[in-house]
Amino acid sequence: MIKIEQEENGRKGRFVLYEDGKFAGEMTYTWAGTNKFIIDHTGIEDGFGGKGYGKMLVMKAVDLAREKDVKILPLCPFAKAEFDKNESIADVRF
Repeated sequence: MIKIEQEENGRKGRFVLYEDGKFAGEMTYTWAGTNKFIIDHTGIEDGFGGKGYGKMLVMKAVDLAREKDVKILPLCPFAKAEFDKNESIADVRF
């Protein structure tokens, strides 16, 4: 079972992905003002790669941006590549 949780502490936050209760990866972000946040890291643990988990985490960030009507600056190379490949999420790109 896949579970994704959001944690936020002031300007910093992250989405954490668990597979069957085991930590499988995370995507971290930093708020830059009130109208955008920066995805600064996406990482999947060894043994959990190739399952689309990184993309799931980026899409959670997209959901958050749409919910709060803000933009995302994808500085993390993985997140940037996802934004470059997927025009359906261009609406939230800063």
